Amino acid sequence: MKNFVFIILVLFLSVSCKKELVKEPAKLIAKEKMIDIIYDLSLLDAIKYQQPLSLDSVESNPKKFIFKKYKVDSLQFAQSNIYYAADYDNYKEMFDEINARLDKEKKVVEKKIKAEEKKAAKAKKIAEAKKAAEAKKKKLKETPKDSVKKVIKKINVDSVKRKKRVQHKGL
Repeated sequence: MKNFVFIILVLFLSVSCKKELVKEPAKLIAKEKMIDIIYDLSLLDAIKYQQPLSLDSVESNPKKFIFKKYKVDSLQFAQSNIYYAADYDNYKEMFDEINARLDKEKKVVEKKIKAEEKKAAKAKKIAEAKKAAEAKKKKLKETPKDSVKKVIKKINVDSVKRKKRVQHKGL
């Protein structure tokens, strides 16, 4: 009899532990859609933190735009969020997936930034080379034409003729 009571007590406890903490809302947002919404809201928060003035110029509330994009309202989102948050392991998996997406996007953006920096560095080198070539060309134009004559020593024709005469006479 004691074993029977113990077994019933264990069954009762195991059944009571499976009780949901939060009831499923009537308009539950699908898990994948919820992940997309949280992803977009995360990007929105990042923009707000990095460049707060960029969102001040927007006349409407950016969160309202995201809710409109996914055709949900804020109450439906809040209720669904509470429901998913009640199951810690499932909620953690959702955020791990969101983090993976954010990391992937970050790597893509970093590659694009590096490519743009390389392109800008190349353009800068080309511009500097053109500038140097123009400066050199300008410098050559500014040099007087007589400067070439100054470099060459004048040869006295008479002295060459004298050497030839001396050599002819000596033979």
